[in-house]
Amino acid sequence: MGLVNRVSDLIQSNIVAALDKAEDPQKLLNLLIQEMQQALGECRATAAAILCEEKVLRRQQTEKQNSITQWQEKAEIAVSKGRDDLAAAALKEKQRVASDLAAIEPELVKLTDSLEKLQDDAQRLQEKLGAAKAKQRSLLQVHNVVNARVRVNHQLNSEKVAHALSRFDVIERRVDAIEAQVEAYEITDSANQNTTADQIDALVKNDALEQELAALKIKVKKSA
Repeated sequence: MGLVNRVSDLIQSNIVAALDKAEDPQKLLNLLIQEMQQALGECRATAAAILCEEKVLRRQQTEKQNSITQWQEKAEIAVSKGRDDLAAAALKEKQRVASDLAAIEPELVKLTDSLEKLQDDAQRLQEKLGAAKAKQRSLLQVHNVVNARVRVNHQLNSEKVAHALSRFDVIERRVDAIEAQVEAYEITDSANQNTTADQIDALVKNDALEQELAALKIKVKKSA
């Protein structure tokens, strides 16, 4: 009776409402799951005991049915031999066995009903246990997410992160400075290259001018 009441209470329990009121939902849920698993194990053990008892009663039922048949045959033999007294004694034994047999049937009915009820409760308890485990996984995920956020916040606020960011800023500024130097060098180098080219072009132009001037002098001299 204790098992039946406990299983009934577990099946009818409102897990969500209980967790909402609990100071430590995870701990309460773990205890409920543990109790459900224990009750489910007891249900299975009780079901096994009922099945065993049912087999015993059915075996006794078969034995008594065979005994009734045997006493009937003995009574018939006694009558055929003219021993009505033995036949009456055999029939009396037959009636006794038949009475015992009749008492077995109600017991089998009770066991069958109890087994069906137990199996039904065990199935419902198994479903309840599955829901509780799903809720447990959900709470665990929430717990892990919260812990992860706490770790991230702690890391973001830690001196190591601040120092690393500071070093990154320094390195970034150094890279910018180097890039600026490279760009300045390229601009200066380009300016130098342009100056050199201009100078060479000027030399070429001067040579051409001198050649033209020399040819003009020769022409003028010939004319004179």
